[in-house]
Amino acid sequence: MSKLPVVSGRDVLRVLIKNGFYIRDQKGSHVHLRHPARNPLTIPIREEFLRLL
Repeated sequence: MSKLPVVSGRDVLRVLIKNGFYIRDQKGSHVHLRHPARNPLTIPIREEFLRLL
């Protein structure tokens, strides 16, 4: 069985936004995402990426 790749929260956020999610708000290092037809998601983002949002 192969291991899953390590992916940064920033990369996950970028892919989700391209697939219709939008940033609802952010509390600390957690970004809350919404989608019109899917369940809400929360993505943890490391501190060095917070400045890019």
